[in-house]
Amino acid sequence: MYLSKIKLFLAISTCLIFFFLTYNDVRSNENNVISGKAIVTDGDSIKISGNKIRFSGIDSPEIYYRGKKQQCTFDKVKVYCGYWSKIILIEKINNNIVSCIKEDEADQYNRILAECFVKEESLSKYLVRSGYAFAYRRYSKKFVEDEEYAKTNKLGLWQTEFQFPWEFRKSVRN
Repeated sequence: MYLSKIKLFLAISTCLIFFFLTYNDVRSNENNVISGKAIVTDGDSIKISGNKIRFSGIDSPEIYYRGKKQQCTFDKVKVYCGYWSKIILIEKINNNIVSCIKEDEADQYNRILAECFVKEESLSKYLVRSGYAFAYRRYSKKFVEDEEYAKTNKLGLWQTEFQFPWEFRKSVRN
C-alpha cells in the first residue's frame, strides 16, 4: 500500500511539473500574438485594438510621407500607388480576424513589427506575390521569391513605372 502511494505521488508530481512547463510555453507564445479586427492604415501597416503594427520584411508605396503622396505611372497616367496597396490589403482582410506574430523589437517609430495572417495565409506574402508590396531586402530575404514571381508575371505595381518606397522616402528627405 505504501509503495502504491509513492507511485501515485510521483505520477501526480510528474503530471504537475509537465503541466506547468507547458503552460508557461503556451503563455509565452500568447504574449507574442495579437489578434482581432484590423484597421488598415496603409499597404504594410494595420491597427489591432490600438496597437500599431508594421509588417516586417516588406515595404509598400507611401500614401503620405512628409507632405508628399507616392505616385506611379500606369498607362501614361499618374496614380497614387500607395492607395492601391491599401485597397488590396483592405479587400484581402475583408471582415476577417487578423493574427500577428510579433518580433522582439519595435521599429524606429515604436510600431510593433510582425507577420500577420488571415485564415493562416501571410498577408505579407500575399501583398508581395500580388505585386502590391516589395521584399524589404535591407531587413529580410523572406519574401524575395514572391517578389520575383510578381515581377516576372508583371503583377500589381510591376505593370507600372514606380520608385521603390525606400527610394521615394530618400528622395523626399533630400
